[in-house]
Amino acid sequence: MRTGPHFVVQEHHARSLHWDFRLERDDVLVSWAVPKGLPVDKQTNHLAVHTEDHPMEYLTFEGGIPSGEYGGGEVILWDSGTYDTEKWSDREVMVTLHGELTGRARGKYVLFKTRGNDWMIHRMDEEPAGYSPMPEGVRPMLAALGALPKDDAGWAYEFKWDGIRAIAYVDGGRIKLCSRNGNDLTTSFPELRALGERLGSDRVVLDGEIVAFDESGRPSFQRLQPRIHAGDASKARRLAERQPITFILFDLVYLNGEVLFERTYEERRGRLESLGLERGAGWATSPRFEGPGSDMLQASREQGLEGVLAKRLGSPYRPGRRSPDWTKIKNLTTQEVVIGGWTPGQGHRTNQIGSLLMGIPDGSKLRYVGQVGTGFTEATLGDLAARLAPLAQDSNPFAGEIPARYRRGARFVKPLLVGEVSFGEWTADGRLRHPSWRGLRDDKRPQEVVRES
Repeated sequence: MRTGPHFVVQEHHARSLHWDFRLERDDVLVSWAVPKGLPVDKQTNHLAVHTEDHPMEYLTFEGGIPSGEYGGGEVILWDSGTYDTEKWSDREVMVTLHGELTGRARGKYVLFKTRGNDWMIHRMDEEPAGYSPMPEGVRPMLAALGALPKDDAGWAYEFKWDGIRAIAYVDGGRIKLCSRNGNDLTTSFPELRALGERLGSDRVVLDGEIVAFDESGRPSFQRLQPRIHAGDASKARRLAERQPITFILFDLVYLNGEVLFERTYEERRGRLESLGLERGAGWATSPRFEGPGSDMLQASREQGLEGVLAKRLGSPYRPGRRSPDWTKIKNLTTQEVVIGGWTPGQGHRTNQIGSLLMGIPDGSKLRYVGQVGTGFTEATLGDLAARLAPLAQDSNPFAGEIPARYRRGARFVKPLLVGEVSFGEWTADGRLRHPSWRGLRDDKRPQEVVRES
């Protein structure tokens, strides 16, 4: 057993999650609060705030500090052991840690003072064998539209949730949310900060769907709309109180230094389920079933869900690619569309948008697929008018013929906004029959829109 001065790292769930890093010296524990924990690689420096020395009793302290007291919250022993001193001065401390409790704190680190009580902590030696940095800019794997597999063997089934896709990056207990096209959603969903704190020191990249539920417990894409567009932090907090959301987790693509893209769906799901995120305040892990797929599809209809996803057990994760290894089977027929213009309303909609002119990209052209005039609320119409006004243009963005009754008085716009409609069927001439507006898709780019059925 090693001898020498001792150290401890405690995960501290106080008002703000941080890690207390304490080094034994001269019969006290010299201490720093590290908001994101010890860095794993040499490319990253973490802030370390120098705090008052603590008595030696803190070397083994674990448990709850009552609310209202200094440091109130749960304290967990993250690692402890002995250390070797390489250098120690008023401005620089260099040590080699020998973590023994969990083995997570091992290696050479240097702390250096910047200003006041602010220091930085930097890893000096190589990261652990097999370590890979957290990937950035992950684009979610996409499902192909299709039918149920003919044989359930080799497949798992999940419900299809009617929300927006999000990739969550969690590092040092802090979460960053990005949409399918890379937009930062973190401010819009402040309640999901709790998921970052729940994961603590686990460094993960999660794939899931942000969903809003109505009073009956069914997903509502329309109820989600105001939450998506809340870029102001104060507004987002107010909306979160009125309309909570749930982040439905269904895949894990990075965990504590390992990129999982090439691991099978079955392995990735097993790792996800091992994190203990079945249900929390604002998140849940999507249940998966072995089948029969026909029973799953029927259950989704009875519960008013959008459909099911069939996922091949042995399939890898293909970022940004649409693959039949993930097949979506829908109960509700929906289609993403690009807005190319609008027509003025009449009657009670005078001075408002009457209908939207919709298209689907076809090479460099926008193919006209119909107009939609139902499914709007007053708030939705106001938001659309504000978004379309700066996109106004004189030229017609559509390549195909627009019926005369819609062409007269049409106001054309740059085809930059993506929305989603439900509809009855496609007509023989490629138009959407009985479309109804569901909402904008800020998570999609126009060039990503394709005809799905």
